[in-house]
Amino acid sequence: MRLVQFCHKVAEGIVRVGVEQDEGQGIVDLKAFDPSMPSTMREFLELGPKGMDCAKRALSSGQNVLPRSDIRLLSPVTNPEKVVCVGMNYKDHCLEQNAPIPKEPIIFSKFPCSITGPNDDIILPDESQEVDWEVELAFVIGRKGKHIKEEEALSYIAGFTVANDVSARDWQMKRNGKQWLLGKTFDTFCPLGPALVTTDSLKDVHKLGIRCFVNGATVQESNTNQMIFQTEKVVAWVSQFVTLYPGDVFLTGTPPGVGVFRNPPVFLKVAL
Repeated sequence: MRLVQFCHKVAEGIVRVGVEQDEGQGIVDLKAFDPSMPSTMREFLELGPKGMDCAKRALSSGQNVLPRSDIRLLSPVTNPEKVVCVGMNYKDHCLEQNAPIPKEPIIFSKFPCSITGPNDDIILPDESQEVDWEVELAFVIGRKGKHIKEEEALSYIAGFTVANDVSARDWQMKRNGKQWLLGKTFDTFCPLGPALVTTDSLKDVHKLGIRCFVNGATVQESNTNQMIFQTEKVVAWVSQFVTLYPGDVFLTGTPPGVGVFRNPPVFLKVAL
């Protein structure tokens, strides 16, 4: 299934969870199908199997379908407790910067307020002149867990989506003591979506094409088989340190092609 979070264009402040009939097709409004369903994805995921079963029934019913023209897609998850990121997690990305392959996952975070919708604008801050792109496979936790075993990790993942780990390279690499947080977490620096594709809908998340376009040109293109630490390893590793909760968002690293390592470097500019 392809789960989405949306609002009606005529009622922007009212959030709903829906199921996409097919990619780019109509959206089944879960709360219209079953009024007991919650209004946000985080609350929906907290229901566990009960929520997923309701979504399957709603999709099969063919009822309460909204045309895409009537809704605005939001990020699949808003206000998660955590946004966990993995740095230097693609072999080919390490090669493009002549960096050694990490021996263990490099973990950092973005503040949840950096999340924005898949079609929303990225706001370039006045404080940075070096804003860069980083396409990433993301996943969302579906149930609470601590000290999760690697062989059980997939059962804790609700689904996968696409993210852009937008990065202010001057703040990441030159300012703030070279700590990454501030350069990664400006408002709108985490576009997410459009849909959360449930784990059972994907055969192998480590054999997926991944690419990024800027102004219609392909700037990043690789495959998730280049990941150094796969999703199960990342879940097991991070859950040693913190309890994971439904709705927690993980960004799994970016492939090569980012602007900062081009010659000369290329950064995002304000659209005119």
